[in-house]
Amino acid sequence: MAAVTDFELTGHGGSLHAQEWLPDGPPSYVALLCHGYGEHIGRYGWVAGRLTADGAAVHGLDHVGHGRSEGERVLIEDFEPVVEDFHGLEEHARHRNPGLPVVLIGHSMGGVIAARYAQRYGARLACAVLSGPVIGRWDTVTQLLALDEIPDTPIDPAILSRDPSVGESYVADPLVWHGPFRRPTLEALDACLTSITRAGSVESTPVLWLHGEEDQLVPRAGSAEGWETLAGKRAQATSYPGARHEIFNETTKDEVLDDVLAFVHAHLPARTPR
Repeated sequence: MAAVTDFELTGHGGSLHAQEWLPDGPPSYVALLCHGYGEHIGRYGWVAGRLTADGAAVHGLDHVGHGRSEGERVLIEDFEPVVEDFHGLEEHARHRNPGLPVVLIGHSMGGVIAARYAQRYGARLACAVLSGPVIGRWDTVTQLLALDEIPDTPIDPAILSRDPSVGESYVADPLVWHGPFRRPTLEALDACLTSITRAGSVESTPVLWLHGEEDQLVPRAGSAEGWETLAGKRAQATSYPGARHEIFNETTKDEVLDDVLAFVHAHLPARTPR
C-alpha cells in the first residue's frame, strides 16, 4: 500500500479530511478518487496503490458528513456544493502537480458526483471512470422516499464483494456509517440524478462505465438507463460477470484496475520528448 499523507481542505459544510498518495518518483499524472455513500477515502488504499505504482499522484477526500470530515453524518442536502468541494480538491492537486493531466475515478455515490463533475468540469479532465455509479434510475431512492419513515436497515455487507473479508472490514470500520439513509440525502440524490439526465451526454472528456453484473446494491439495469443519456462519442463500458457492488474490492479487482489503467493510458496526452 502506498504511503499516505493526511491534510485538510475547507468545504461548504466545514473542514474536509483529505489524503494524498505519491509515487516513488516524479508523478506523470494526477488521479482524483471520489468515494461512495457512507464510507470514506481511507477504504481506497488498494486503488491508490495501483495508481501510484503506475506513476500517479493520487488525491481524495471524505465528503461532507462522511469519514473524518465535518458535517452531520451522511447528510447531503444538495450535491452541487459537494461537486464544488471536489473541485477544490482538483485545484489543490493541480497546485501540487502543475501541468500534469488529471483523471477522475468515482464509485457508487461517488459515481454520481463524478458524472455531474464530468458534465460541469469535464473539459479540464483527461478522462473519467465511473464504478458502479448511481446514475439513471435507482429504485432504492424511489422506494425509500415513498415510506413515512426510513427504516434503520444497514447495508448487507455480503452484497459488497465475493471476498468475505471485504464485508468483515466494512462492518468493523468505525468511520463507515452503519445507520439509516437520511431523507434529505435521498431527496438530494434524486434531484442530482434528474440534473444529470437533463444535462445530457459528456462530450468534453472520455468516460468509462464499469459495473458488476451481480450488483444488488446499485443494479446495473438502472445505471444503464442513465448511461444511455450520459455516454458521449468517446464513452466506453465494461461489465464483470459475477461481480458485486465494490468492483475495486472484488475477487477480480486486478482485472478491474487493469481495465482502468488501460483506459487512462489511452487518454493521457502524449508526453513531449525532452
